[in-house]
Amino acid sequence: MTIMKRSSSTMNDGKKMYWEDFSPGVRECIGQVTVDRQEVFEFAERYDPQPFHIDEEAAKNSIYGGIIASGWHTCSMVMRLMCDSYLLNSTSLGSPGIEEVKWLLPVCPDDVLTACRTVTETRASASKPDRGIVKTFWETENQSGDLVMSMAGINFFLRRAT
Repeated sequence: MTIMKRSSSTMNDGKKMYWEDFSPGVRECIGQVTVDRQEVFEFAERYDPQPFHIDEEAAKNSIYGGIIASGWHTCSMVMRLMCDSYLLNSTSLGSPGIEEVKWLLPVCPDDVLTACRTVTETRASASKPDRGIVKTFWETENQSGDLVMSMAGINFFLRRAT
């Protein structure tokens, strides 16, 4: 997987991100990744060995016409972009889960994926005042600008001490 660096406009200048740093309606691109053919095979062999992910001939004869990445592999690539662009430099306490994942178009080897996040909601925790809840919608496009995946989920972040 080749991860391309984010533009400086999406960086948080090295400051640790807290719940207060997430604002509803703000959309930021979090990075790009080039889909590596060998990684498509390796991921699928290990986790999702359906023929259109691991067998060139079967994939050619499938509705996709060739090898495609597992949707779970696409999620994993975007998760890496999320970590590199903001989660590893934040007060993230993890997530109770993803509410929705949609794989809208096949992702193929050598595609260049760009992922963006939009904060859809923030609220302070009612039961734990030291943290807040951030709802996010992630969109992933290929090099042609086609939407290939979307996800909606929740994260917990510490709040700044007041």
